[in-house]
Amino acid sequence: MTILLWLLTIAWQQQQRQQPEAALKPAIEAHQKGDLDAAVRLYRDYLKTHSSSFEVHSNLGAILARQGLYGEAIAEYNAALRLAPNNPSISLNLAIAYYKSGDIGLAAEELKALHNKAPDVQRVTLLLADCRLRLGENQKVIDLLNPYDKDDKTDPAVVYMLGTALIREKQMVRGQLMLDRILKNGDSSEARLLLGTAKLSVADFAGALQELGKAVELNPKLTTANGLYGQALMATGDTAAATKSFRSELALDPTDFDSNLNLASILRQDQDNDGARKLLDMALRVRPGDLRVRYQLASILLAENKTAEARASLEGIVKEAPKFTEAHVSLATVYYRLKLRPEGDRERAIVLKLNEESQAQQPKGDPLSADKKP
Repeated sequence: MTILLWLLTIAWQQQQRQQPEAALKPAIEAHQKGDLDAAVRLYRDYLKTHSSSFEVHSNLGAILARQGLYGEAIAEYNAALRLAPNNPSISLNLAIAYYKSGDIGLAAEELKALHNKAPDVQRVTLLLADCRLRLGENQKVIDLLNPYDKDDKTDPAVVYMLGTALIREKQMVRGQLMLDRILKNGDSSEARLLLGTAKLSVADFAGALQELGKAVELNPKLTTANGLYGQALMATGDTAAATKSFRSELALDPTDFDSNLNLASILRQDQDNDGARKLLDMALRVRPGDLRVRYQLASILLAENKTAEARASLEGIVKEAPKFTEAHVSLATVYYRLKLRPEGDRERAIVLKLNEESQAQQPKGDPLSADKKP
């Protein structure tokens, strides 16, 4: 190769490296100026000819997430991770996008992978603990946060989540210690919420109603407070007020699992199947495969006379949870509608046996003697 040809080759290579940077400049400028719509358009134009740029996919994902377009943001973050699979910043942004879109299970998976690689990163640990709390995985929350429990120097977020998980697991002694730390700073909505949660967990519905009502009064925007207050209202028979409380919770946090499930149950009783189904779909996104949600959806199918579909769903539920009494009751109804009397009689016999077992296990007059859910 002649020196002239060599120099020309180097110049051409340098020009090729500069061309993408020049083409990307308008997108970056629009992004920096806050002109997000223009930045999205320019980033997408750039990716048509430079699809291997993980940075651009990531930047585009960040803008889409900021605009609330979480599904599109997730697609861009995943594209970026295919190109840069070990980038923790992109993985964290993907987890947050899953979280904000309501896919708490997928968010937890991403955060767990990050936590396994870097267990000392507190932000990741706290986000993962929050996901576990929303998924009802209370012991996992306790295990995650135990290393961060440093007496009076503990982060308030850790105290609150750890206290909530301990109380839900009926570890009342240590849960009370968490509550005492919060109470040291005076009466607060957080303290009232923990007290109410404790009372709700032992079926002291009147006491829970008082404490949770005070928590909402002190801070109407405290997440989970309206939802738990709704549960106490529902347990004491005030369905109208419970409905309002659940809606208040979902206005603050559309992904709250229990509020979606409980409000759906109320709407289903009111024969608003479409409204109930939307709430149950969200609940199932938060906790994929949850048996209570699937049972409610099967009940809607049964109410809509979609008997074959209801049968398939209920048979799957009782196979996974053989002691789910209400599912057996509904399945018996399905079989009788389908003129399958032997199968219906079999389900009735199972229900009678489960009820007898439940009554034998509960002391007389125990307020928790209602049918158990799986």
